[in-house]
Amino acid sequence: MKKGIVLKLFLLTAGLCLFLIAVIFTLQTVFFKQFYVHQKVEDVNAALQAYEQDYLNQASGTQEMAKLEQDFFQKHNTWITALDIRGNIKYAGDFFMEIKLDRSEESALSDTTITVPLYSFINVEDFSSNQTFLTPWIEEGGMIAMEGLIMNNQPVIQRMGRNSSNLRDESRLENHQMVSKEYEVLGRLSAVQYRELYSSFLVKGTITKVRVPEGAGVSRYTNHLFLDRIKAFQADLLYGDFKDATNAKQIVDVEENHVNYKIFVNRTQDRDGNPTYLFAMTSLQPVNEAVGIIKDYYVYIIIATLLLALLASFYYSRQIARPLLRINRTTRQMANLDFSEKIPITTKDEIGDLSGNINELSERLHSHILQLEQDIEKEKQLEHTRKEFISGVSHELKTPLSVIQSCLAILKDGVASHKRDHYFAAMEDEVSRMNVLIGDMLELAKYESGTYKMDVGSFYIDTLIERVCTKLTPDFEAKRLLLSTLLIPALVEGNERRIEQVIVNFLTNAIFYTPEQESILVTTLEERDTVQICIENKGAHIPDEQLGKIWDRFYRGETSRHRSTGGTGLGLAISQKILEMHGAAYGVNNTSDGVMFYFQLNKKA
Repeated sequence: MKKGIVLKLFLLTAGLCLFLIAVIFTLQTVFFKQFYVHQKVEDVNAALQAYEQDYLNQASGTQEMAKLEQDFFQKHNTWITALDIRGNIKYAGDFFMEIKLDRSEESALSDTTITVPLYSFINVEDFSSNQTFLTPWIEEGGMIAMEGLIMNNQPVIQRMGRNSSNLRDESRLENHQMVSKEYEVLGRLSAVQYRELYSSFLVKGTITKVRVPEGAGVSRYTNHLFLDRIKAFQADLLYGDFKDATNAKQIVDVEENHVNYKIFVNRTQDRDGNPTYLFAMTSLQPVNEAVGIIKDYYVYIIIATLLLALLASFYYSRQIARPLLRINRTTRQMANLDFSEKIPITTKDEIGDLSGNINELSERLHSHILQLEQDIEKEKQLEHTRKEFISGVSHELKTPLSVIQSCLAILKDGVASHKRDHYFAAMEDEVSRMNVLIGDMLELAKYESGTYKMDVGSFYIDTLIERVCTKLTPDFEAKRLLLSTLLIPALVEGNERRIEQVIVNFLTNAIFYTPEQESILVTTLEERDTVQICIENKGAHIPDEQLGKIWDRFYRGETSRHRSTGGTGLGLAISQKILEMHGAAYGVNNTSDGVMFYFQLNKKA
């Protein structure tokens, strides 16, 4: 009677023990943590709804607001505050500075009085018991200079100093989150776009009033982690990066110092109907500690169970592992195209059936591979009679044709019929690769034939380069490459479509060989009668012995760059022919930081 392998594996009681321990461990770690987080979110959401009513009914000043926030934290272990439509803390009248701006014709803010929330720039601990700030120029009657941006017709201060010359030294006061957000926005917008959205200002004035919290009110500003998240939210809100700012409720996950937090943002209205954000933040550290203890506890149980499993496995290894090891050794030889060894069939279970199927597969693969080797040998003999160009092309087409032929043979003989779709997809992919290669072959042959006549016109080379860079933006972003351009408007002579093809080939080659997070620099240098276009990629060099070979057909500088991960190997050869037909000087050389490709075009007379 046939004995199933499932019955044999069932005898391994150690495996069952491991399974039970794993299930219990998973339920008490992963599921428990998810349940805790879900319950925590539900509790905080319910508390926020009740707090919203208390806030609307009771909050009328700084002291009332501070008491509501402290009571909420004691009950729910969650920090909370209310923000106005611009992200400033409401009822922060105990920690601010009032400034009378000087009259100036250069600023629309001149001769006005503005109020600056000090928590955005100063830690409340920096004030001593007599409320003297460690920076002596922060005092009533003192002079002050400020710079920032006009956002939505309102000033947003980024830096403050004693005077304009101090706005960049260590004595300045700075809203770090707003400054960091500015650099982030500058990174994704052009200078023109940024100036259209925001305008900068620099003003001077006199400090007319300074207020610092006292007593219990000081604790409202001592949680710097919470204040930093508020200022980060304000930066996102003012720059328009806060997603769905009109959505009533949002929950955001953040991590600080390896601790996970949940941030709740509820949009509501105060008693005057003004838009207000209830901003709350709660820690998930308790559940992480509990899960850590559970994991430590189960380590001892897992170790004991593993010891039992090893003892049980040792007994059954001679009965179960031996045929599996023999199958593994035989299949490894098959992978190396050695079909001489056959697996002996000693049992009538699933392992015996598997051994018979592998033997049959080995015989069929052996016969088909012999046939394929004969066909490949015939192709090699034909290649020796062709010209040099046809020889190189055949070498490139040999592999896809072999793959397609293998797939067809397997499908024809019914081997691995359950992978029918896989083999068809493989053949379709190889056909697409051959189509691209043949297109490049025909194009190169057209240029080398000497019969191709190229139309020459005039175009602006800087506009063409910008268009190509825009098309390749996804490729730059995929490798997180920094593209820098220094282009001079210049009208040049040539075939615009073919020069675009050269620039695309050079940039694509630079993208492939440039390491992630490095940079690529594209520049144009105007000389007397010509314009030189340079494309330099940082972080990689070409060995000197390979510099003269990169223009050869089917040459790839990186040995690991085969046809599945690289191009056809004809891009630079095609670019060379196009530049030669233009009579343009071109070349490549190693720089101190990378590799630079360049070529020259004549300026339009």
